[in-house]
Amino acid sequence: MTGRYSEDELIARLFAPIAGPAGLGLEDDAALLPASSEPMVATTDMIVAGVHFFADDPPAQIAKKALRVNLSDLAAKGAAPVGFLLSLALPPDWTNDWLAAFATGLAEDAALYGAPLIGGDTASTPGPLTISVTALGRTSRFAPRAGARPGDAIFVSGTIGDAALGLAVRRDPALAARLSPAARDWLLDRYLLPRPRLDLIETVRGGASAAMDVSDGLVGDLAKLCRASRVSALVEAPLVPLSTAAQEAIGLSPSLFETALTGGDDYEILFAADPAYRPPQGVVRIGAIVPGAAAPAILDASKTQMIFGKTSFSHF
Repeated sequence: MTGRYSEDELIARLFAPIAGPAGLGLEDDAALLPASSEPMVATTDMIVAGVHFFADDPPAQIAKKALRVNLSDLAAKGAAPVGFLLSLALPPDWTNDWLAAFATGLAEDAALYGAPLIGGDTASTPGPLTISVTALGRTSRFAPRAGARPGDAIFVSGTIGDAALGLAVRRDPALAARLSPAARDWLLDRYLLPRPRLDLIETVRGGASAAMDVSDGLVGDLAKLCRASRVSALVEAPLVPLSTAAQEAIGLSPSLFETALTGGDDYEILFAADPAYRPPQGVVRIGAIVPGAAAPAILDASKTQMIFGKTSFSHF
């Protein structure tokens, strides 16, 4: 064929093959989900070129990021994915090849995470590429933000700050040049491609009194969890887990520690649980929930409260 796909052609050629049975071949106006005894969980996130990713990032990676940030929200609620809806607003310069690569990346992750496409929409826009995913999941036990209690311990998975430092590396060639190749590549990859913690769904269901994913920065997201639970918190900054690459970057520029704690895009799980809870490997205790309405206090190695220029990423 010549020219770009029509809307019907791009759906039939690129996205219908990704669709699960509930999507009805993407030939209907809605999906039809099977009944279940477990509650349904829904979440949606939008990513925009120039805000959440660089316009020249590989299209397959952009697709994966769009899906994975939503799967991260499901994991933090203790929900296993059922499927997702995709809405694409394409700028004037899109091409068939770009969209085919995007669809390939989406198909790979849909298969990897057991989250088939079940519907969506496409539109044109004069502005930047905009992608919205709505992910659906089911859970036997929903973990809200509002369940933390004084005395609970605070846990976090994985390592914190890699993605924010990856963005700093992307923006600062001088910093990139000073890092070892292994550290630079690790941080850049963590910014480009989140790892949703679906492996922790049972951990969240079994132990968390309150939970959320770390998407806007550990300090700011903990504050959100505390506000919802009507509590405060104490966190020991030296206990926050950092990757070897993050430690290398912070060693070169100590101010980047604040970036790591507040920068966002970690997509790890932050949760509160009974202090007797024993977390699985790769999950560490970093503090405690305390009574009160004050913002969480982040204490440095000398037990002095740290003051931040900002506590999290914000669009506004």
